[in-house]
Amino acid sequence: MFGMLPFERSDNNLFDTFDSFARDFFRKSNTDLPAFRTDIKDTGDSYVLEAELPGFKKEDITLDLKDGILTITAQHSDESEEKAADGTYIRRERRYGSFQRSFDVTGIEEKSITAAYENGVLALTLPKAKPVEPETHRIEIR
Repeated sequence: MFGMLPFERSDNNLFDTFDSFARDFFRKSNTDLPAFRTDIKDTGDSYVLEAELPGFKKEDITLDLKDGILTITAQHSDESEEKAADGTYIRRERRYGSFQRSFDVTGIEEKSITAAYENGVLALTLPKAKPVEPETHRIEIR
């Protein structure tokens, strides 16, 4: 009828409140989110895949196609350093990011795939493969 509900012991202790807050906070992390968001539209004769990659430059993105699998990889690093005029204050920040997703492109004309990157959105046009119609020919009888 109803699924089992988790049961947690509670003594209404102040420290238990902080412990459960930390458990809930880290349990809801973004580990279950995909590497980056994508939308795929069917336009009839092709598919359009749009991948959101804000903050990346075109040079940071690679597209690899092997054995019917399209892999999109975006990787960059950024470092900045600031010093006060007297040299007493130093701030150094580093940011590294790497994302990767793979897509099965079975039924796609792999040689005709095109890509464009503008305003943080990578747009791939994936033309559908034309169905192969069996060729028939007549054989003459001698």
